[in-house]
Amino acid sequence: MANVEAAFRNLHQDLLDGCKNGDQKAQFQIYKLYYKAMYNTSLRIVNDTMEAEDIMQESFLSAFEKIDTYSGTVSFGAWLKKIVVNRSLDALNKRKAVFEDIESHVGIRDESGDDTARSEEIDVRVEEVKEAIERLPDGYRVILSLYLLEGYDHDEIAEILSINSST
Repeated sequence: MANVEAAFRNLHQDLLDGCKNGDQKAQFQIYKLYYKAMYNTSLRIVNDTMEAEDIMQESFLSAFEKIDTYSGTVSFGAWLKKIVVNRSLDALNKRKAVFEDIESHVGIRDESGDDTARSEEIDVRVEEVKEAIERLPDGYRVILSLYLLEGYDHDEIAEILSINSST
């Protein structure tokens, strides 16, 4: 198993080296490895298929143009995802997404301290949650997507969005 992982790492590094040298075949292979994940990342933020496609394409172009700045301290996928997230947020900001303090909305309350937790757990399918997230206003959708689906913590989200972490 270790040999397979090492071979994959070497192939991946060879492709990245090819990209640094402007090898279009290597760029296409990297694109094929990452395009679905990057498209889905953008789609969860902008909630528009055409815009997500454009952002994904622009992000790959940007990554290939700036690949010499990739240091390897994080995985290439994480580096590329950061580009996609930033471009998606830029597109969203052009639409004037508003990030509000959720506590300011009537009817929304924090029940985390409620000691009378229900004995029954509700089974919610992932697709239902995703559909519900898609219906949220941009600001809420972005924060939930970054937290639940992309794995960013509260402080990282606050930094990415230039907002207070308590918002």
